[in-house]
Amino acid sequence: MKTIKIILSALLISAFVFNCSSDDDNGGMAPTEPDFSGTYEQEDQMGRPAINTVLVSADSKDLFNVTPPSQQSAAFQSMFQTNLEGLSPAFSNPGDMNALMQTSSDFTELLATDVLNLTLDGTTTFYDGTNVLTGRTLEDDVITVELLLIFGGEDFTENPGLSNDNVDANDKPFSASFPYLASPW
Repeated sequence: MKTIKIILSALLISAFVFNCSSDDDNGGMAPTEPDFSGTYEQEDQMGRPAINTVLVSADSKDLFNVTPPSQQSAAFQSMFQTNLEGLSPAFSNPGDMNALMQTSSDFTELLATDVLNLTLDGTTTFYDGTNVLTGRTLEDDVITVELLLIFGGEDFTENPGLSNDNVDANDKPFSASFPYLASPW
């Protein structure tokens, strides 16, 4: 029995020493810095999910994805407006507004710059009934908010069949600790 204890102790100590080395499998060399010397290309951007998918014409999606946000509104706002007005009966008449009291021109001016706005001193939410586009939490129902703003008209009552994706929560609870995402299935 004493021999088994000695062997187990030796195995545990050797496993601990082996796993606690500080060389990080780097041959004892100092850690290296990331290499940023290559050429990198932006492939996609989605500050506001589904907006790119819905309002950018099919032949312009790649161009939109590589256009810097500072240039997007000038390059794409008129396309967004044309596509929005053709898609949504809530914007079928000149002067029609959404719940943000924005015309199709105002709304697409906002949407054509594909960034996620963020407030530093207020409520962070995509939309909570009062605050709009001040950030995003994992629980925010982003797609339904976008559908409401596109199809719901001034009070979210127009086109109810088009104004909700009917997915009201994540399929699993989010974690209470970083990175807060739900565990995989």
